[in-house]
Amino acid sequence: MDEFLSTILALLTGLGLSAACGFRVFVPALVASVAVRAGVIEVAPDFAWIASWPAMICFAGATAFEIAGYYVPGIDHFLDVVATPAAVVAGTLLTASFVTDMDPWMRWSLALVAGGGAAAVVQVVTVAARTASGFLTMGLGNPVVATGELVGATGVSILAAVAPVLALLAVVGIVAWLVSRRRASVRARLASDAW
Repeated sequence: MDEFLSTILALLTGLGLSAACGFRVFVPALVASVAVRAGVIEVAPDFAWIASWPAMICFAGATAFEIAGYYVPGIDHFLDVVATPAAVVAGTLLTASFVTDMDPWMRWSLALVAGGGAAAVVQVVTVAARTASGFLTMGLGNPVVATGELVGATGVSILAAVAPVLALLAVVGIVAWLVSRRRASVRARLASDAW
């Protein structure tokens, strides 16, 4: 039973970090790197490199570039285009890094479907929020969206490392809230167009 529970918690950790990749691609990888190095969480032996200094430095540099880029008009749109496939890849890798004691085919299938899928869902919702913000505010609201995404990525990543069940609940709540805001915005626009 303990082995089953630890497998489920490891999978939830990977899924939480993967979902956070939908907000920011590199923040979850950096948090995972630091958490593994600090001994807070463990990864599969073939992913031990995540906690190495070179990996941590690369993740930190990529995170800094990604964060800064989302505050520059034009570059934020380019990053959204690039981030969608990158989030799926990062989500797949992060989920696979926490799943152990599983047939490799099953491990990678689960990682792609669950981890990559979680990252893709969150990424699509955040791209829609950024698009709506850009349209409604002529881009002036995009820094607010970027800050919200950064807070979401950081918070969900930290929660995934220390309380994976709460991380997944937070992601579901955030996505549901963003979707409801988007629907309300579309309804309001349709109502104003009807007049």
